Amino acid sequence: MIRLENLTKIFSMDGKRKVVADNVNMVFPTGRSVALMGRNGAGKSTLLQMIAGTQDPTSGRIVSTGSISWPVGFAGSFHADLSGAQNTRFIARIYGVDCDELVGFVEDFAGLGVHFHLPLRTYSSGMRSRLAFGVSMGIGFDTYLVDEITAVGDAAFRARSSEIFLDRMKRSGAVVATHSMSQVRELCDAAVVLENGNLIFYNDVEEAIAHHKRNMATDT
Repeated sequence: MIRLENLTKIFSMDGKRKVVADNVNMVFPTGRSVALMGRNGAGKSTLLQMIAGTQDPTSGRIVSTGSISWPVGFAGSFHADLSGAQNTRFIARIYGVDCDELVGFVEDFAGLGVHFHLPLRTYSSGMRSRLAFGVSMGIGFDTYLVDEITAVGDAAFRARSSEIFLDRMKRSGAVVATHSMSQVRELCDAAVVLENGNLIFYNDVEEAIAHHKRNMATDT
């Protein structure tokens, strides 16, 4: 369970304000895979970072139960001079999981080949995302935060990503930020629409998609 209590997030610069969350009260239920939809710039990634605890709200708080992943696709915690394998071992130690087991899983899943043993600074953004997704899926979180990651890679990798994600959802929940309606239908059983600092929760994914499409149709 993730509960937002009077959550407000405002960015201010040069007299201009961007409101991501405007005194929001809402619950992401335990064990549900919830799509997070909104226009570009609505604040989906910012909301995920606040849930993960890597960014503070302006006011209010987020209360959660169980373990929560970092936003999948975010490789900011990786060290550029360490290899993919070394970064994976470092994260395994932090989260208290078996290092060799996690390294073996990530090496097989991410499909980085020899690059897995080369410094991260030699990686493309897509390779970093594949590594980040593999590491997070290799650790058993109660809730996974996902930010567009399954769009990365070729068709075979996207198929593997969807397969392992659905397997994890048998035991865990997720919040999935995505622009892909096909991903929403495939991966999620509930949805939230973020618009102008407000969040609206839908148990019916199709109702959420219709709301999101109406918002996009009025985008100028």
